[in-house]
Amino acid sequence: MSNELVLECRALSKQYLDGKQVVDVFRSIDLSLNKGETCAIVGASGSGKTTLLNLLAGLDLATSGDVKLASVSWSSMKDAKRAKMRNKEMGFVYQFHHLLAEFTALENVLMPMWIAGLDKKDANKRGEELLTQVGLKDRLHHKPSQLSGGERQRVAIARALANRPACVLMDEPTGNLDETTSLEIQNLINELKSSYDMAFLVVTHDEKMLDWMDSAYRLSKGALEPLK
Repeated sequence: MSNELVLECRALSKQYLDGKQVVDVFRSIDLSLNKGETCAIVGASGSGKTTLLNLLAGLDLATSGDVKLASVSWSSMKDAKRAKMRNKEMGFVYQFHHLLAEFTALENVLMPMWIAGLDKKDANKRGEELLTQVGLKDRLHHKPSQLSGGERQRVAIARALANRPACVLMDEPTGNLDETTSLEIQNLINELKSSYDMAFLVVTHDEKMLDWMDSAYRLSKGALEPLK
């Protein structure tokens, strides 16, 4: 893990208006993530974990405070530039894999590279390499319906790495998997972190994941409490 800062937020606050009442979701949250670091955020259902993830990804904007990815503030960019920045610098893995059912595993992984305009031959080569690395060398041309839950999540992880992002955000990546498959995915994340020296931020309710994280926080009552 290096000291190169990849993702940071400072004094991040988010409010909603419920009728005439102002509801604070977060109050002045600070968080930083370095290259090669794994970080977990745990919290009860409804604590705002996914909302925080959306703010960090620039999918939603904070009421106050700032989020920077690769030293660039989300609030300084228009929607189109934010989308381009996400495609280049961020990867996403969700509890539900969100693979496109009509496309093969390889085609799903190629999608972010196609959007980025990467040469087709180079994209195909990288897609095959990524799927081989996540253990799916023999599943390149299988569609999601022909894959197990763990295999679909491996495709989603390969897709998240497609454009060599600085940071990968994961929202409950093992929440839909059995214990054995969850452990396999956790081990895979650790292997990929070492291989690519990129940052992983995992939002989860599974506190077993904290054991192998470099840092961890609990989101509760609008604040982040350091756990390690």
